[in-house]
Amino acid sequence: MTSEAKAVHSPQLDTILMVESFIREHSGEYKKRALWENLPKKMMYQTFSTVISYLQDSGKIAMDADKKVCWIYNPELITRYISNNDLKIR
Repeated sequence: MTSEAKAVHSPQLDTILMVESFIREHSGEYKKRALWENLPKKMMYQTFSTVISYLQDSGKIAMDADKKVCWIYNPELITRYISNNDLKIR
């Protein structure tokens, strides 16, 4: 099979935003497969896995000790910590 035949499908922005929104609303409730099964719109698991990888790499989600998907991105908290002069980066 040539590299052209192995076309990589990139998720559309609306798909990524839908997954992000669902994870924010249900943070810590579902493991990866159960999350995929409960999404409001169906998608291929490969596409879903690509979105999950992107969200993990961008620091928006993490898996807890039970392998449940948790939303961790909080820009307001980061801004508050950065603006606090009592906190120093070591």
